[in-house]
Amino acid sequence: MNKSILKILKISLPILLGVFLIWYSLSKLSFQELLSYFKTADYTFISLGVFFGLLSHLSRAYRWLFMLEPLGYKIKLGNSIMAVFATYLINYTIPRAGEVARASILTNYEGVPFEKGFGTIVAERIADLLVMLIIIAITLFLELDFIYNFLTQNFDPSKIVIGFLLLVVFALIFIFYIKRSTSTLAIKIKSFVNGLIEGAFSVFKMKKKWAFIFHTLFIWGMYVLMFYVTTFAIQGLNPIPFGAVLIGFILASFSIAATNGGIGSYPEAIVIAFLLFNLPEDPSRAFGWIMWTSQTAMVILLGGLSLLFLPIYNRKK
Repeated sequence: MNKSILKILKISLPILLGVFLIWYSLSKLSFQELLSYFKTADYTFISLGVFFGLLSHLSRAYRWLFMLEPLGYKIKLGNSIMAVFATYLINYTIPRAGEVARASILTNYEGVPFEKGFGTIVAERIADLLVMLIIIAITLFLELDFIYNFLTQNFDPSKIVIGFLLLVVFALIFIFYIKRSTSTLAIKIKSFVNGLIEGAFSVFKMKKKWAFIFHTLFIWGMYVLMFYVTTFAIQGLNPIPFGAVLIGFILASFSIAATNGGIGSYPEAIVIAFLLFNLPEDPSRAFGWIMWTSQTAMVILLGGLSLLFLPIYNRKK
């Protein structure tokens, strides 16, 4: 496929999917009904959720300093904070463009070579992915009975066993193929896995590794906490099982990669998770929109101010 066409599709498809999901969501819960949930929501809990989200972003900016220091660069914390918020804002326009902009900001205002700055961002994402996998593993362990009961009630147990065995066989064949193959796809997958392993072990070689690990866990702890406390803002949603919070958080996190900043996909991912626990659909969808809107408003405000203030903060350069 032509590279320019592929680039256009990468930009347009998430936008089109987001527009479709917005239409779908509002066809299930009218704008007037959604607005009534916004009016009756408890903004104390919403504000608390935004505060926890803010702490996670500040911690991410501070953690970045630990990754740049071994490379010989001591950057200003202010530039790191503004670069992080600018990243989130720019990702609402073109997916993953924020990471490129973040490394570019560091190059422009701190003199860090682009490839080195971008390399630290990739390593950072690897650390985040590992924590996400840990959260998924913890969720599977805590909700093992629920998952087992859900599968046995909705699917034939013999088909589940057969499906699991086929999945294991397919996984083994796939691993064997990737190890032996020299195709472009196989090389990319091997490179990604090797990078994941190398990135995980590189943390333990870091001078301030325990501070880095603490901030990584803190960032994701704040993510889960901001999600959890915001559920208390919606009438008709509580009490909510913590398992629903974890599964909702996981699906919502993955939905952000589906559309620009999770627009449209974020609320629907939460609805899917909450319906598994027989939570009411309308409050679940309203919660998804309130959660997404509150965090997005923070990103737009602080991201926009960061882009405006960066040249002023670095005017001597």
